[in-house]
Formats: sequence, C-alpha cells, structure tokens
Amino acid sequence: MCEGAVPKLGTTIHISALDGIINVNSLFTLAVFIGLAWNPHDQGNSLSQDPSCFAEPKVAEDLVAFHVYSFSCFLFSSLIALCLKQAIRLAKSAHFPTIFTLDLALINKTALRVGYLVSAVGSVCGSVFLMLALINVVQIKLGTLGCGSKHTYGAVIPLVIFVPLGLLIYVCTVFYAFTR
Repeated sequence: MCEGAVPKLGTTIHISALDGIINVNSLFTLAVFIGLAWNPHDQGNSLSQDPSCFAEPKVAEDLVAFHVYSFSCFLFSSLIALCLKQAIRLAKSAHFPTIFTLDLALINKTALRVGYLVSAVGSVCGSVFLMLALINVVQIKLGTLGCGSKHTYGAVIPLVIFVPLGLLIYVCTVFYAFTR
C-alpha cells in the first residue's frame, strides 16, 4: 500500500472475482494453444470444393498472429489478476481476523479498481483477437468470406454478433463495478 493512501476494506469477494478472471483466461488460453497446434497448411484442410474459395496464405498468417496476440492479452490479464490477488493476501494483517467466511484486509481501493480495469481490458482484447482467429479458421475450413458461402456466413455471423454482445455486457458490468 502506498504512503498516504487511505486504507479500504477488502474481502474474499475480491479474491473470488480475481479467481474468476484467472479461470476464464486459462480456458481461453487453452483454446489458443489448441488453435496453434492445428496446421492450417494441411492439404486436406478445406471443406470447400471451389479452389477459388481457398484462403490465401495471408489468412493463415493472420490466424497464427491473432492466436499469439490473444495469448499475450490473456497472459497479461491473468498476471495482473494474480498480482492483485497476491497484494490482497499480503495486505491481511492481525488487526483484521477472519470473521465467519470473510477475510478482511487493508487495501487501496483505487489501486484495486485500476488493477481490475487493466485486467478486464486484457481479457477483452484477448477475446477480440481470439474471435478474429476463429474467423480465419472458418475462412480456411469453409472458404473465404468473399465467396459468399452460406456455411461460412452461418459460422461467422453468430460469432461476430454474440462475442461482441457478450463483451459489451462484460464491459458494462466492469464499469458498473468500477464506479461502486
């Protein structure tokens, strides 16, 4: 805690929220590793029969790049959350014993909020990059978006609707929690 900072009370609710961020980021990181293990240059890769609908090598390059960006963002977010979690645990003192199931600690509320916000930004960026990687997977497997395949659009349209909608709800919730 910084000199002159006004101590605020922290509980296991903060630890649980940070655990949730870490767990979700871990699942997405696993998805990124599975995606990176897949070889987009495999000849039997595409389900499209039209050679003009095959994805260009640039799509495969973007696929790998988006997976790496996604991994970096999720790792960044998880590391920030782990740091916050450790700071809360270190801030526990003998003056605030465990009461029932609440562990109390002196923490800087502003620093905690900023840490949550930074961690959330990392998770959102990682999710966006993962969505872009999945769009590239669809283009490699089902044909490019420019070909107009109903299967390609059937896979991409829900992806670009539901992921941003979920991220919007997540961002609104984080900002609501940030202001309380």
